[in-house]
Amino acid sequence: MSDHTNGVPPFDSQDEKNTNHSNLEIIDATGEEENDSPIEQVRLTVPPTDNPNLPVLTIRTWILGLLSCVLLAFVNTFFGYRENSLYVASVAAQIVTLPLGKLMAATFPAKNIGLPFTKWSFSLNPGPFNLKEHVLITIFAGCGANGVYALSIVTIVKVFYHRKLNPLAAFLLSQTTMLLGYGWAGMHRKILVDSPYMWWPENLVQVSLFRTLHEKENRPKGGLTRLQFFLLVFTTSFAYYIVPGYFFPAISCISVACLIWKKSVFAQQLGSGLHGMGIGSFALDWNTVVSFTGNPISTPLFAIINTLVGFFLIVYVVVPTAYWSNTYEAKKFPFYSTKTFDSTGHRYNISRVLNQETFDFNVAGYNNYSKLYLSVFFAMSYGISFATLAATLSHVALFYSGTIWKLTRNTATALKGNLGDVHTRLMKKNYKTVPNWWFHAILIVVFVLSLLSCEGFGKQLQLPWWGLILACFIAWFFTLPIGLIQATTNQQMGLNVITEMVIGYIYPGRPLANVTFKTYGYISMTQAMTFLSDFKIGHYMKVPPRSMFLVQLVGTLVSSSVQFGTAWWLLTSIPNICDTSLLPDGSPWTCPGDEVFYNASIIWGVIGPQKMFTKEGIYPELNYFFLFGLLAPVPVWLLSKKYPEKKWIKLINIPVILGATSNMPPARSVNYIMWGAVGIFFNYYIYRKFKGWWAKHAYILGAALNAGIAFMGVLLYFTLQSRNIAGPAWWGLDTDDYCPLATCPTAPGVEVKGCPVF
Repeated sequence: MSDHTNGVPPFDSQDEKNTNHSNLEIIDATGEEENDSPIEQVRLTVPPTDNPNLPVLTIRTWILGLLSCVLLAFVNTFFGYRENSLYVASVAAQIVTLPLGKLMAATFPAKNIGLPFTKWSFSLNPGPFNLKEHVLITIFAGCGANGVYALSIVTIVKVFYHRKLNPLAAFLLSQTTMLLGYGWAGMHRKILVDSPYMWWPENLVQVSLFRTLHEKENRPKGGLTRLQFFLLVFTTSFAYYIVPGYFFPAISCISVACLIWKKSVFAQQLGSGLHGMGIGSFALDWNTVVSFTGNPISTPLFAIINTLVGFFLIVYVVVPTAYWSNTYEAKKFPFYSTKTFDSTGHRYNISRVLNQETFDFNVAGYNNYSKLYLSVFFAMSYGISFATLAATLSHVALFYSGTIWKLTRNTATALKGNLGDVHTRLMKKNYKTVPNWWFHAILIVVFVLSLLSCEGFGKQLQLPWWGLILACFIAWFFTLPIGLIQATTNQQMGLNVITEMVIGYIYPGRPLANVTFKTYGYISMTQAMTFLSDFKIGHYMKVPPRSMFLVQLVGTLVSSSVQFGTAWWLLTSIPNICDTSLLPDGSPWTCPGDEVFYNASIIWGVIGPQKMFTKEGIYPELNYFFLFGLLAPVPVWLLSKKYPEKKWIKLINIPVILGATSNMPPARSVNYIMWGAVGIFFNYYIYRKFKGWWAKHAYILGAALNAGIAFMGVLLYFTLQSRNIAGPAWWGLDTDDYCPLATCPTAPGVEVKGCPVF
């Protein structure tokens, strides 16, 4: 029996104890249940208790939840089209809605309101604002914070291809790509949610923050309560972020080598944290630590080690070897770049290979111009993504096939037995589960609407019915293996590259079909991960599953509608939006993310993988990465079988190692270096030396640092940056790391402005 050691108090919020329910019952695992969670971090963070009588879907939940959902959906979409995009996470709403909820509980009258023509009624004030209401409000906000990936399709059709798009088709595309994931989530939730071994590490940050905000805790002598600690760190982070966010952006990446060797291309390629290998680079900005790679404090140590091993092998061994051996004429191009190039080392002129009238591939133009070249890092990133995908399948088949078969064959019996923990038992005992037919019904309806959006409206999206079925199969097939990895390592493998490649081979020369296929195949899987992660938060916080399902469904419908409406309004009301050649000087409406999306549609949809990854192109050898990835987990599996007593062998996760740099680009070397350093410090040194402090404060620290940055970022944008009020003009105001030569080619005779000619 595990106790609440290391300074973690039991779950006994005074607010919950003071509810107006006369039959209040606190079910505590220390009584009839045994706390047998196999994951220590879960035992240290999640209380084995529940109060099943707390009101959940209250008027406060609906008002504050819907308001948060609408506001975040609008703000994030609005700023997503601007040069300096701004992302407001759900943690901002999580903090703001707490005092609002308590204010409503203190001021609203305790009056029952009947719904017309029904027997249903609700109370304007069902009692003190409680934790479960707050969880559902945050889930609402999370739906609004998640972007609608399909809006990039709408954008490139209207403003890059200058083609008409039926608004109903665009609306259905936005809704269906977000809702298909419910089907995949419903099929796999028994394994990925109910099993205690699928613990979703990132969710423990949320759990810790919820407990901090709601539990009453006596202040230890000479110390701080967790709420006081959160407020102290939040205030400090909020105040400090004005330095890297406004006055001194250069400290977001300090590349020491570039400050010493200002005229050496080689030194800057080695030392640049933004454009090179990042040796000796560091940052004094928490945003650099968590951008692109996530919160290292909530990432398990073994996942951090695996990721860093992969990062060092790829960035410091594989890519430099390929570059300095001039593989694929690598020296003609920058060491690290996401742009496309022609055979002369200059930017690829897309207009020469695209028929402007029919918007398909111009074969004659391509044959008279040049094959498509990539920087060596960008090319290797594609190959490594191939290997990662294959390794994910192989790893799951070798290490998890027995567990998957056992759970699939008899899930209910397995979860009642040695695979169930206290949280699963409490949820099954106190609440009705979500029937499978709810998920199946949504899947059928959404699939039919997806067919309508693709095949109807004059087939504007170019994707035929069989392409939609294939995209759905890919999403369903990969949800379980990718979910197993994310639920245990905090790392998610993406399907964007493989989906682009599959449809690029099968149906080339059609850019809209390519991006539509990618969105249905990739984003519906990603949405399934989001739904499953939210289900696990509800599992930990003992929120009724049906209430969680309803909030997720309504939140997704509302946020998708608001984001679509915002995007359509901007695209139809701002002259020359996204067109940098026609926008006035200083205009913020440059759509940087959508421009990258547009280029991808050309590379994969117009030119296609046939002319890149076969003998017709430059990179046919990258296909061997599939075979390498498939075989790479086998030696680890064999060693784990031969030496079962050596537990560390099973912690070697080949998909995580290979997928370490999957966020590069847009992540840079400095992001990984700082992420790894912070992660090892907290999850190795602090966790082992000061486990009591770690259990009480570690996740709260991460949440408070992120929240402080979010609030200061919003404040800076609305008060200064939106008014084009820049900080004082000095060298520290530049967001670059002063490594201009790191992007220079080193092949003889290639002339690029600002670079020496070798």
